[in-house]
Amino acid sequence: MLLALETSCDETSAAVIHDGRVLANVVTSQIRLHAEYGGVVPELATREHLRNLLPVAREALQCAGATVRDLTAVAATRGPGLPAALMAGFTSAQALAFALGLPLYGVNHHEAHLYSPWIGGEPAVAQFEQFEPNLSLIVSGGHTLLVHVRAELDHAVIGATLDDAAGECFDKISKLLGLPYPGGPVLDRLAAEGKPTAYDFPRPLLTEPHFDFSFSGLKTSVRYFLEKRPGLADDPKALRDLCASVQAAIVEVLVVKTVRAARQLGIRCVTASGGVSCNSGLRRELAARCAHRGLRLRLADKNLCTDNAAMIGILAERQIRAGRAPTAGDQETLPGWSLEPDTPTGPANQG
Repeated sequence: MLLALETSCDETSAAVIHDGRVLANVVTSQIRLHAEYGGVVPELATREHLRNLLPVAREALQCAGATVRDLTAVAATRGPGLPAALMAGFTSAQALAFALGLPLYGVNHHEAHLYSPWIGGEPAVAQFEQFEPNLSLIVSGGHTLLVHVRAELDHAVIGATLDDAAGECFDKISKLLGLPYPGGPVLDRLAAEGKPTAYDFPRPLLTEPHFDFSFSGLKTSVRYFLEKRPGLADDPKALRDLCASVQAAIVEVLVVKTVRAARQLGIRCVTASGGVSCNSGLRRELAARCAHRGLRLRLADKNLCTDNAAMIGILAERQIRAGRAPTAGDQETLPGWSLEPDTPTGPANQG
């Protein structure tokens, strides 16, 4: 039985994993705390992690009907993420593993997202399901990646953002439109009532042969558009049309590049995870395009799209099953620990 902790940004999470099953996955969000600042404040996030970690871990163990004496391993996010926030969870995991004499597994947050689409079912019955090679889209506020997952623990990044991530673009444009924090979900709700062809915004790098992304130009285009039309976003109908048009541009780039990559690599399965994969427009268009191309699609459950310890624990357990060595107890967090392009990250590549 394994206890996993996740504190890479502004969610404090603990999960208990046993034999591929998620026995508990407790997540405490800090959205209300950061709302007045319009974004995550690292110092406040770290303070909240320190306040919430012990209660969240206790609740996870209680929900799983377990105690620390039942644990056989401990895992935690080692990176990437906010440096101080990562330290709160990882050093806590180090201390617990040392105190109990258990192996510690430091997990890459990006890599864990690759496994969240394969966790099926509700909490207490959720489990890791039959895995198959896939082309995975990881899309969140800080990251936009296309990853060729050749087998468990064997994958390579084939595309990444060159500037703003898709979620960052959603958030920044939401601010330009005067939407409350967090802006992405609000923009999504308004887009559902708007006309996606009302305004023509650019689709950056859409026709380029490579699989990288760029969204800063789209954000700039929207800013100039609004500067030339002061007060447009104050009109309810125009605001909904703006949201729908912006979302259509971002979604088209994500979907077209993902499906194109899968077809060029001869992959029949596509997965998507990360906070932005909760976006209703993205889920709908990705499903439609994959169906049209005869591709199987697995979307992470919305409860597992955002940061959570379940995916951290599931990956750690897969690493244990594969014989990967534990992380040394004196290792530090790796805030910039990104998956590198075209670099396999199998058992021999992670210290």
